[in-house]
Amino acid sequence: MLQPIGSHARYIQSVLRGTARDEGLGTPDYVKRSWLRCLTQYNLDPQSQREPYVLPRDERLARKERNLELVSFADAEMAHLYHQLAGSGYSIILTDRDGVLLDYYGDLSFRNAAFRTGLVLGAVWSEEHGGTNGMGTCLCERAPLIIHRDQHFFSRNTGLTCCAAPIFDHTGDLVAVLDASGESDRAQQHTLVLVNMSAQMIENRLFLHRFKDEFVVRFHSRPELVGTWGEGIIALDAAGAIAALDRNALFQLGVKSASELTGAPLERVFNISLNALIGRSQKKSFHPLPIYDARHGGRFFATAQAPQSKRAIGGKQRLARIEELPLPEPGRSPLDDLDFGDPMMGRNIQAARRTQSREVPILLLGESGTGKECFARAMHASSDRADKPFIAVNCSFLPEAQLERELFGRPGSPRGAASAPPPAASGATQGDGAALPKAEGEEDLGRVLQSNGGTLFLDDVGELPLELQARLLHVIEEREVLRPDGEAPVRVDVRVVSAARGGLQEKVRRGEFREDLFYRLQSLVLTLPPLRERKDKAALIRHVFAQESAATPSVTLGDDLADALRAYAWPGNIRQLRNVLRGMIAMRSGDRLDGSCLPADYGVGEPEALPPEERELPPEAQCLNPLERAERGALLKEIELHHGNISRVAQKLEIGRNTLYRKMRRLGITLPQRH
Repeated sequence: MLQPIGSHARYIQSVLRGTARDEGLGTPDYVKRSWLRCLTQYNLDPQSQREPYVLPRDERLARKERNLELVSFADAEMAHLYHQLAGSGYSIILTDRDGVLLDYYGDLSFRNAAFRTGLVLGAVWSEEHGGTNGMGTCLCERAPLIIHRDQHFFSRNTGLTCCAAPIFDHTGDLVAVLDASGESDRAQQHTLVLVNMSAQMIENRLFLHRFKDEFVVRFHSRPELVGTWGEGIIALDAAGAIAALDRNALFQLGVKSASELTGAPLERVFNISLNALIGRSQKKSFHPLPIYDARHGGRFFATAQAPQSKRAIGGKQRLARIEELPLPEPGRSPLDDLDFGDPMMGRNIQAARRTQSREVPILLLGESGTGKECFARAMHASSDRADKPFIAVNCSFLPEAQLERELFGRPGSPRGAASAPPPAASGATQGDGAALPKAEGEEDLGRVLQSNGGTLFLDDVGELPLELQARLLHVIEEREVLRPDGEAPVRVDVRVVSAARGGLQEKVRRGEFREDLFYRLQSLVLTLPPLRERKDKAALIRHVFAQESAATPSVTLGDDLADALRAYAWPGNIRQLRNVLRGMIAMRSGDRLDGSCLPADYGVGEPEALPPEERELPPEAQCLNPLERAERGALLKEIELHHGNISRVAQKLEIGRNTLYRKMRRLGITLPQRH
């Protein structure tokens, strides 16, 4: 079967025969299946030194042309994923259904290895040509997976770690694979989770583009996840019959095949008609509405949108009227849903409830990941502004000029549009500041005008540049927006909720934050406790787990795992907890999660102790989440490369010096004193 010419070949042989020592015990079954295919079907030699197979140039260009739509929709997600993993040594790769490499975002530290192993455009990474590897094995297994170092079939690839996830079309056919490959010495489960999330976002974009001329319903069991990678999507034709469901929709509804619902009306799935859902979505500015599963009674949140093209709703096929279907009202407000017994959170909720009918600005303080945006959304949803837009802006993510356009718009944008909410308020940021697609003309208005009638949430408000601080103060005091084109101010009715990690008074002392704006923003100050100090930690962990497992109700949380989660300090707070639970649920091998499911790279289970890599961070940086720590590491490398010359670093990154200094403060980076 296998001629043991070299050590890697002998290793594969011993694992397959069951005679390997400890190092073979953790080899996943999908790797063993792949090795057997390589040996018995493809007759490959693990020690082969033949050059990786690369398509001829003409065939390579023709194949990319055939997949132009896929490549164009994947490009933004690949760039975003590459940014998330910046500094970790991973490159982002897209292959087609045959394993041909179509597109590539390369880390400079990995470029030489990429060329050496054949990670170049046009290279064929199917198992038949590339042996066991992330992309080729993912194509065979049709599931997210990791191929780590010695798990590769060819010995020349054993220095690589590959995290790959499949991309399916609306019919369930596998059309592409998204992969992150690098020379990592650990197989990181959270990297695979990020790759899988990006792959599903590409899948969603392809689905929405394919059915742009149909009615579309987007839903999830959690309102904040409508419009994100985990949402379910249903396309309906002009007559209101279900035309297609994406795989997230099938999963959340517990349906094995789309054929079970194809051709049925929406009422077969939810307790509302398409007419009524479209009408309510329009009236509620496309905020997710509570609806209920018509078969099992489970609650979802959904929006519905009409076709982009008028062809699908022309003539007699236009849906004639808007119905109003009474829906059961939940017994508790969104603010009540945040109360799990912690006294400090209870006082915050009571204070927020007392001021919800007043137009006073509120300042939320707390470490990164404590749920400041979640709390702001709950305040908005519990107020009489709940049917108006909630617009979130992170003041530390954008350069000053771009942030000004984001908040106050561009010259020449529509004047009258401020009198009503924009046609798609979902262009607001969700979660950790990631922007969703904007409706046509929405960006030109600016976020302040888009939030007219509703709530404007400003995260990291302490990073707002001084010039924009003055304009924000004018909005709060005069309740009007000064237009960038110099025309007459536009009246605006907006409630401002801001958030900071602390240190605003120190910024005021240093002259970096206006004192008058500081006192104006803090009419009411609420401090959200870090997860490690919360008295309701056990109940909160159970609640977050219930949210993350809502689409998979069979998954349970073992007592030993619950104890380990409760004992950990969680420097990244609720956001870190949510990401860890999400990763364990995605990578589970059974329906019961126990202590063995803990990802080693998070260090969970060390009671009230920080992981080793976080103990090396300065105190002001220990609350950073994993993506911020990756950004911090990448920025430190650039600063070291340019010997601390901030001007050169800013020029290299194509941002202003002030923006760079703001990033450094946010990430806890200080330059050594020069003597």
